[in-house]
Amino acid sequence: MKTITKSSELKDFCDRAANEKYITIDTEFLRERTYFSKLCLIQLATPGYDNENAVIVDTLVNNLDLSPLYEIFQNQNIVKVFHAARQDLEIFYFASGVFPSPLFDTQIAAMVCGFGDQVAYETLVRQLAKQTLDKSSRFTDWSRRPLTDAQKKYALADVIHLRVIYETLSEQLVKTGRSTWVDEELKNLVSPETYDVDPKNSWRRLKTKSNSRRFLGLVASLAEFRENFAQAKNIPRNRVIKDDALLELASNKPRNFDELSRSRLLLKEARKGEIASGLLTAIKKGLEIPESELPEKPTKPDKNIVNSALADLLRVLLKSCSENTGVASKLIATASDLDALAAGDRNIGALNGWRFEVFGKSALQLCDGKIGLSVRGIKVKTFQLE
Repeated sequence: MKTITKSSELKDFCDRAANEKYITIDTEFLRERTYFSKLCLIQLATPGYDNENAVIVDTLVNNLDLSPLYEIFQNQNIVKVFHAARQDLEIFYFASGVFPSPLFDTQIAAMVCGFGDQVAYETLVRQLAKQTLDKSSRFTDWSRRPLTDAQKKYALADVIHLRVIYETLSEQLVKTGRSTWVDEELKNLVSPETYDVDPKNSWRRLKTKSNSRRFLGLVASLAEFRENFAQAKNIPRNRVIKDDALLELASNKPRNFDELSRSRLLLKEARKGEIASGLLTAIKKGLEIPESELPEKPTKPDKNIVNSALADLLRVLLKSCSENTGVASKLIATASDLDALAAGDRNIGALNGWRFEVFGKSALQLCDGKIGLSVRGIKVKTFQLE
């Protein structure tokens, strides 16, 4: 099992890889104690068998130059293959500002090819590569050195079997004419907006029950401070202040250290020092936001106007379309999409692109009373209404 620890070794591998049609890629990282992921290993493999043409790159080696790999990322003649690529792409984006192109995600491809919702790599290895994975090293601390042979074998397995999976799925996509469907899904994965977190908008991820704009302004101010502090110190945001404690402060609005110390949910570290000062400053800022600039809670379909019976029928139609096409239902439309449709909203993803042909067109006809649903044996069918 080849482990790359020198820049020259990585360059040699990438020079050889530049002549291949594809390269499979995976990473091992840690994020439990940091805001940004700590990249510990990169696994790479080009076409071949078993450990042939497969390497581990030890990214914790000082002064290791990854630029040859980033050149591969931008080489349009080589498909970069990942499984469930989002976290890997986030790591590479923050490290280099580069997205691999062209890109292939076997999890998305598998969802289009009839393997169900968010299918696991282990499942594809078993069904397509006819192999089993040794999961004994699953909970490894990948930042510790040296790595054992078992850990290296576990890491390499994530790219070795990915070759067969990619070749099988890409062939199936070509046969079914669905390659463009996968390409459409990948656009979001290679968009900077997917990974860039604007601290000013970080409050939107919090679940609040209050519609008070002043309360939301305080939440927004506190969440902005938390995001900025977590990024600057590279610590998880819940190590600064947890969500429930943040909402408590937005409700109680402490004005000084004494009032802040009475918070029931605040972490010990946040009751003094720069975190405490930052929280009090954020509260003051939130209280001073002009009424005209206070945020409003994002609107969702009103449960009172959602036609629940129609929403249920749309769920049945979605399941039928998923079974007929072999495409995972969650990839076609979400539960919120169906509720929005039943409430009269027509500005949803399920009514665009390939989804419109698979589901959206029939969904609109159902909403407009132009088709009905019937059961024939174990199948749900649509029929035209006069």
